[in-house]
Amino acid sequence: MNNMTKIGFISTGLDTYWNQFDGLLDNLTAYSKTIVEHLGRNSDVTVIDAGMVDSPQKARQAGLLLRESCVDLLFVYISTYCLSSTILPVAQEAGCPCIFLNIQPDSKIDYSAINSLGDRGKMTGMWLENCQACSIPELCCVFNRSGLKYDIVTGHLKSSRTWKELDEWVLAAKAFHGMRHNRLGILGHYYCGMLDVYTDIQRQSATFGTHFELIEMDELASIRREVTHGQVEAKIAEFRSTFNVSPECDSFELERAAKTSVALDLLVEKHDLGSMAYYYEGAPGSEHEDISTSVIAGNTILTGKGIPVAGECEVKNVQAMKIMSLMGAGGSFSEFYAMDFDDDVVLLGHDGPAHYMMSEDKVELVPLPVYHGKPGKGLSIQMTVRSMDVTLLSVCEGRDGVFLLVAEGQSVPGPVLEIGNTNSRYRFPCGMRNFFEGWVKAGPSHHLAVGSGHVAGAVRKLAMLFGIQTVTVE
Repeated sequence: MNNMTKIGFISTGLDTYWNQFDGLLDNLTAYSKTIVEHLGRNSDVTVIDAGMVDSPQKARQAGLLLRESCVDLLFVYISTYCLSSTILPVAQEAGCPCIFLNIQPDSKIDYSAINSLGDRGKMTGMWLENCQACSIPELCCVFNRSGLKYDIVTGHLKSSRTWKELDEWVLAAKAFHGMRHNRLGILGHYYCGMLDVYTDIQRQSATFGTHFELIEMDELASIRREVTHGQVEAKIAEFRSTFNVSPECDSFELERAAKTSVALDLLVEKHDLGSMAYYYEGAPGSEHEDISTSVIAGNTILTGKGIPVAGECEVKNVQAMKIMSLMGAGGSFSEFYAMDFDDDVVLLGHDGPAHYMMSEDKVELVPLPVYHGKPGKGLSIQMTVRSMDVTLLSVCEGRDGVFLLVAEGQSVPGPVLEIGNTNSRYRFPCGMRNFFEGWVKAGPSHHLAVGSGHVAGAVRKLAMLFGIQTVTVE
């Protein structure tokens, strides 16, 4: 999988100005450099800087460079007034969404400094350094009529809000790139009767660019038969390093889970998977049942390593988990558990895999005498998401297509059940009742992904890149 996100960048102006106003181009170039350096801080992002585009001839050259570089997103810094005829060809050649950077050097023009110059030529040159907004209406008009995808960042270089918006666009670009290159494995089948979970994988592929690899349980079983004793021992050591392994976990169950975990790792490697959805039952006493009742530990480790796994074959939710993971926000498999009306919190959790890096304490690996609603028994994980800002995300399919559902809140401390599942308490600014009803009325499945931090702004920008809608509960 290609993990490097490529962001294109151009600054714009009008070549006629450079000989008219001394120092103007140098000052604008310095502002541009500040933005490029900020965008390039991420080690997994490459910025393709096509330079100053100030004429139609340079526009074609820049557009070809950006197209050949296969950029995922193009930032267009409006350094001063520019002609739309110099920007349209760049966008057409680059073939990706454009973000117009309507970013001034400061929050306002230094009116007295300019007026005191006493030379209207010099005064005009200084004004042009602050003339970013002048071209935005022209560009929007042309892009609207041309059917090109764009958005705008409006602000100034000394504003933290401006840099936050740029960071959100970078996060969105990383998720955009990652989703378009992701290979999602489907192992097994849906949990029978869970109609809200069923999905149209062709539509998911068309929307996000995801490749779906349909995998037979027989293949996993075949791989598992070849797992060696040494591999099992190494995996048990990884369990003990990653989890707080309960003394109640007997050696038989640890070895069974470890053997399955090794096989899952090999399956993921073989198919180059970036995420997976699974569910299977198997005949009582069969090899397939033995596998399906021993996957939780291994799938949790994969999830924590950036290869999210969703149970009950919840394809839509593993898409949401992958988005959270690509944004560096974790992404843990959850559903609504209960409500605490006294503390105004919603309890969310799930049996099966979770994102162990989001846990308050070291995740516990514990035995369960029965998997509720599912066959068999075996090992499970028990954890609580640590107290922090969180983002909830669901990938939804409505009557009009795919959309994203998002909300921001906090994971808060308090009592939870210790039943061998994930279990956490969440509070929302709009209150528990308003949040819950607003969320479910949007029409998601009953599963959702919980991510760390507040990244709803980046989620909305990602939706724009994919050309889909976002519903925000707030």
